Amino acid sequence: MQADKAAARTAALARRKAAHEVTDGRASSVLSEVLAGHRGLPVAGYLPIRSEIDPRPAMAEASAHGPVGVPVIVAAGQPLIFARWDPEGDLVEGPFGAHVPALQVPVVPQIVIVPLVAFDRRGGRLGYGGGFYDRTLAGLRANGPVLAVGFAYSAQEVDALPLEPTDQPLDMIVTELGVIDVAA
Repeated sequence: MQADKAAARTAALARRKAAHEVTDGRASSVLSEVLAGHRGLPVAGYLPIRSEIDPRPAMAEASAHGPVGVPVIVAAGQPLIFARWDPEGDLVEGPFGAHVPALQVPVVPQIVIVPLVAFDRRGGRLGYGGGFYDRTLAGLRANGPVLAVGFAYSAQEVDALPLEPTDQPLDMIVTELGVIDVAA
């Protein structure tokens, strides 16, 4: 299974990099439309690294209506925590090259914008392999409903992914082409 995931990850990262090089920013406005339907709910986004699609414009808009957090890695094998993000707030270097808020005020999200390497239309998600989002979503969902929104370039879609029982499904995927609702 791990070899299948590694091969899928390598191919998907190449597709994501190519899509990132020609992006026009449309996906962020689609994400803003999705978040507008949930004004005031706590949201967790992320600060993009490498060729990840950038959710910050949509996060900035959402932050005018409610708390927005970004992930902080506590330790390997642990779920993420989320620290309140302000578009103008100070950031410091965090693990894996991601930035985190200098002042870490906890946020417990009801909507999680999830970065990914690849996705399928059934809500399957392939990440970097650390299991951080799977553990985090499982923990959040154990305490109540959480909307997991994959955010990706349409080029990251695949027909099927090598998934494991611990992989947490996405409820929807947002791309520059629109919304794929997989919760039904």
